[in-house]
Amino acid sequence: MTRFFKLLGSLLLAMTIANTASARDLENTLYLDLTYGRVVIELRPDLAPKHVARIKELVRQGFYDGIVFHRVIEGFMAQTGDPTGTGMGGSGQKIDAEFSKEPFKRGTLGMARSQSPNSADSQFFIMFAAGDFLNGQYTVWGQVVEGMEFVDKIKRGEPPANPDKIVKIQVAADVK
Repeated sequence: MTRFFKLLGSLLLAMTIANTASARDLENTLYLDLTYGRVVIELRPDLAPKHVARIKELVRQGFYDGIVFHRVIEGFMAQTGDPTGTGMGGSGQKIDAEFSKEPFKRGTLGMARSQSPNSADSQFFIMFAAGDFLNGQYTVWGQVVEGMEFVDKIKRGEPPANPDKIVKIQVAADVK
């Protein structure tokens, strides 16, 4: 009888793990592939619906594939999303700010912008550490839920001497 309960417990544990993976909202999950491994990002349409919609649109167009991390500051963040690699480019479509009370913490994704609050385009950053001074001033649109150890390996610099690139980024619902 004890053997039966051990087997049943193992089966229930396996089912719980499988259900947790499938419970993730695949339409609002991104797979960001770096040379170091896969980063899983949970999108936050509850905080920034216009930004999430635009990011998914660009992802589905393959816009981000091959783009470098052009600004990577130790203890702060890694920035990407500029097709020119200079920090001055974008997709050509501005998005109005969607500021929230969500704090910038390790693994938070935020939209880069100029001094104008409504100037976000395609550039975004991933936080290496908390950045309370950004709270309420930049749009939070996602959170790394797996693979932060791969983000930590992105080469530092402004710009890095030999910058890392996004290998591929996909909406999880689109992955076969």
